[in-house]
Amino acid sequence: MEASNLLSVIQGIPKTELHLHIEGSFEPELMFEIAKRNNIALDYDSVESLKKAYKFNNLQEFLDIYYMGAQVLLHEQDFFDLTWAYLTKVHSQNVVHVEVFFDPQTHTDRGVAFDVVIKGIYNALEKAKKELNISYKLIMSYLRHLSEESAFQTLTSALPFKEWIDGVGLDSSELGNPPSKFVNVFEASAKEGFKLVAHAGEEGPAEYIWEALDLLKIDRIDHGNRCLDDEKLTQRIIDQQIALTLCPLSNLELKVVQKLEDHNLVTMLDKGILATINSDDPAYFGGYMNENYFETAKALHLNNDQLKQLAINGFKASWLTETEKQAHIATVENYFESL
Repeated sequence: MEASNLLSVIQGIPKTELHLHIEGSFEPELMFEIAKRNNIALDYDSVESLKKAYKFNNLQEFLDIYYMGAQVLLHEQDFFDLTWAYLTKVHSQNVVHVEVFFDPQTHTDRGVAFDVVIKGIYNALEKAKKELNISYKLIMSYLRHLSEESAFQTLTSALPFKEWIDGVGLDSSELGNPPSKFVNVFEASAKEGFKLVAHAGEEGPAEYIWEALDLLKIDRIDHGNRCLDDEKLTQRIIDQQIALTLCPLSNLELKVVQKLEDHNLVTMLDKGILATINSDDPAYFGGYMNENYFETAKALHLNNDQLKQLAINGFKASWLTETEKQAHIATVENYFESL
């Protein structure tokens, strides 16, 4: 398929995004604008010099810049502006449902109150629901490089806003921070009624995916690339239809794969794994949903049936109700029939 045709097909697909860190959608232009508003000096003298720093050899190098950028977010308006910028962007790419991660500890650890963070994000999500017709779920992530005790403090802070938060996740530096470190706080989170997800098998081994499933009792795996290293694990993921929220451009930028042509997405689809495409941290990794679909489709020579399957998988793996899922899936099917 010609590039222009492919782009046009991808633009028209009704999509859902299930793996997006709101702090990772912080575009350099907005970062500089908010830094100026809050009288904060960045380590870079221009948007261009900051963008040049977005070349990462591993997850940790990315996280260092990610946390630096987050330093400028101080007020409710900052979190609103960050979230609204993401939502208007994905609206232009025909994304109709989002499940958004936020990292409270990134902010509370530097003295920004939990309620400041969540109110800004929540108000933007609500505005997008009304004005852009984007439905959403909100996922609070625990930072795995911090202690479980710190995660428990975050859970306590979240309880007054429980009706705004749909689930909890686990992100940040994976190596050396296995899921087993957070068994108690995940159990406590489940008791509060939160749905559970965790990053596993991105840089960490397949063993971390087993731990996330068996010890944290999650029902969706963020990333999960390494599951194919273990045949028994792969079979379990297929049998139980446990979704993987893959992030191809992120995998490329963080050297999880050396080139997109090496990505194991097609193998996963062929095996019947519920694999989905997402952007992870789009401001840092060179693309939002359409760019992830486009570059992956180009590199792996995806056909329309595979693109349709990925879009349908996104809705199947979402936390929408069964009725809502079926309505979206019908829209996807109608779209591809119209082609």
